[in-house]
Amino acid sequence: MGQRVGATVTPLAIAVLALLEERPMHPYEMYQMLVLRHEDKLVKVRPGSLYHVVTRLAEQELVRAEGIDRAGNRPERTTYRITAEGRETLRARVAELLRTPLPEYPLFPVALGEAHNLPKPEVLALLRERIDHLAGQSAEIETMIAAAERKQVPRRYWIVLPYLRATLRTEIEWVEQLVGELDSGALPWEEFDPVTGERAEACDFQPWLPAPEAGDIDEPAAS
Repeated sequence: MGQRVGATVTPLAIAVLALLEERPMHPYEMYQMLVLRHEDKLVKVRPGSLYHVVTRLAEQELVRAEGIDRAGNRPERTTYRITAEGRETLRARVAELLRTPLPEYPLFPVALGEAHNLPKPEVLALLRERIDHLAGQSAEIETMIAAAERKQVPRRYWIVLPYLRATLRTEIEWVEQLVGELDSGALPWEEFDPVTGERAEACDFQPWLPAPEAGDIDEPAAS
């Protein structure tokens, strides 16, 4: 029996279903299309993982094998087509993600939350490197937008690019402000011994909230 409509599918599975909504393809062609369209900037794309996703979608009856072809000495390639249930699942999942902000657990906030464990000069140097990387990514997005406009690609197909540009610009602005506060001393920082790397003074952590008392936190249910 096929997968329930609206059931969770991975970002790569969404990309595969969306490609097959356009037309039937074999997995390697899907991989080439994703890279050509720079969708590897949105989802992690590897040939092996893509083949695994296609196999799983076929098991769930969201796609089906349509035929096998071989060109010259190349290995046989199976072409897949999206099913009616696959189409419904794609639309339901996209609608869910558009509607509901979900926790994505990005890594940069984790690093920011623990940056106080590093000396200020190191934090400043690292953040400046990050700004350079972000600026490079922003320039790459600008190039992609310009190419889409030049080729007169309908904007509905690349509305994600201005979104990525806006998020990059916002992060650059925020990190630059943080660097300025650190550099000027407006944001106080602990001193570290330059030789040992240890804090110059005993660490005085001040949690935002009082420590939880017994009974405040539920015990995890036994598995």
